[in-house]
Amino acid sequence: MSELIVKDNALIQASYTLDTVEQRLILLAIAEARQTGHGITENSLLEVHASSYINTFNVEKHTAYKVLRDASKSLFDRYVTYHDVNPKTGKDRSFHCRWVDKIGYEPQSGIVFLRFTQDIVPLITRLEENFTKYELEQVSLLTSSYAIRLYELLIQWRSAGKTPIFDLALFRQQLGVETHQYKTMSNFKTYVLDFALNQINELTDITAKYEQHKKGRTISGFSFTFKQKKGASVKVTHTKNPSYFFSKMTDPQRHLFANKLAELPEMGSYSQGTESYSQFAIRISEMLKDAKKFEELFPYLQKVGFQSA
Repeated sequence: MSELIVKDNALIQASYTLDTVEQRLILLAIAEARQTGHGITENSLLEVHASSYINTFNVEKHTAYKVLRDASKSLFDRYVTYHDVNPKTGKDRSFHCRWVDKIGYEPQSGIVFLRFTQDIVPLITRLEENFTKYELEQVSLLTSSYAIRLYELLIQWRSAGKTPIFDLALFRQQLGVETHQYKTMSNFKTYVLDFALNQINELTDITAKYEQHKKGRTISGFSFTFKQKKGASVKVTHTKNPSYFFSKMTDPQRHLFANKLAELPEMGSYSQGTESYSQFAIRISEMLKDAKKFEELFPYLQKVGFQSA
């Protein structure tokens, strides 16, 4: 399993409260839309199948059907608070919006149908200067919703291996801890922070630790340092040769990644000069049908995020 999750960092840094199943449902919808090559738009009615939930998170069939049915009801009422800068005034501002504007469940087949709101879609799909990407595999074993959120917050800083100081009040919101929950620091550490960190260290590709920061005698925030576990960073695409991935690439993936390759500067030597990006992409898509050309282009495919299903 190597489904890629991509979220804008505005969304990673946002504040929201989702339970574990709701988070998993959203992550599966993102990963499966990306893997099929269909992408996500504000009109996309996405499908998450119980079989995917069962295989990804290793749960029993009857459990998957029940939790997906319940999550299809509760997710409709969930909202996210995210922050950005007003381009006109340069001042910080915050917005509240729902995750989905439409969601349904087919009980006989265990399929959830959902449509992200128009405000959430660009935060999920925008691959510009600010984004975080990771594999669903890394959070598939996490049973704590706090652990999933903490992992997302940490890997924004993967290249540095350390985070800035997270202000305590905002950090609680980002983890999804509600104001009435775990008010004392001892309870917050025991049931949220330490519990989440233990799961991350045991079950994901990183190991992390935190340092607490005080104003006077009161803890005001936390910062984290973390490192990649040995061998964890290379297990995704380098364990099999390009011919294996050639046989697994679907037609929607071929078209999706041909468009990505067409915009890659390193692909300039393959261009015929006067052709447009769309014409170049069509030609690349045809090239990817040839095993030898696929192998030749495989390093570029990896660079733009191709992962085998």
